Formats: sequence, structure tokens, C-alpha cells
Amino acid sequence: MHQPPLILIVDDAESFREIFSTKLKASGFAVETASNAKDSIDKIRQLQPDLVLMDVEMPGMSGTDALLAIKADPEIKNTRVVFLTQHGRPNKEAQEFNRQMAQQSGAEDYILKSVDIDVIVRRVEEFLK
Repeated sequence: MHQPPLILIVDDAESFREIFSTKLKASGFAVETASNAKDSIDKIRQLQPDLVLMDVEMPGMSGTDALLAIKADPEIKNTRVVFLTQHGRPNKEAQEFNRQMAQQSGAEDYILKSVDIDVIVRRVEEFLK
């Protein structure tokens, strides 16, 4: 693991990348970003991040497609990826369904973008333990 832990944020929304980068850096993480899924694969090979926060819906290659490519590549297949999504429901059954779908595709879990940013930072800390 890098010291401080290196997080790669992959999202097509520049404002989202900037806000999350600023918050994670203030929380003691090193942060790199990618604006699309295709570029994220190259950055993962180059940087070997400790955790990737990957948007699910992006133009071109989706986050899900990128994750499948990551898991198929022997060099980077052990990269830990957590999906970021705008979609999700607050009830426990829907959350469990979304979690199972993320894990079945090879992700560690998923985080709703609409959750308080401090909660997301705590979740990132938990993933890195």
C-alpha cells in the first residue's frame, strides 16, 4: 500500500472529481483522477492505486465494462474497485441487491454519490483497512 494510500477517482464530471479530490486529499489520501473509463485502465497500470472509485455511467466505456477489462488483465486484476453511482434506493433490500450486483461484477461494493461526502471518506477508509 502506498503511504499515504493512493485513490484513483474515475468520473466524467469534472466538478465531482475536483470536489472528491479536495476532500480526500484533506483527509490524508493521495489522489489521482481520470475523466473516463478507458484512461482509468492506463492509469491503473501506471499508478497501481490502492483503491479506485469508479463511476458506473460514463460516455463511451462504462465503469462496469472497465471493471471487466481490469479483472481480465493479469497485471491489474487485483485492483480494488468501488463503484460510484447516482442510482440507488434507500431501502435495505435495494441496497443489498446493488451491493450483490457490484460484487458479482468484481467490485468491492458501491457508494451512492448522493451520500454525505464525509460518509464516503469513512467508507474509503473502511475499504483500505
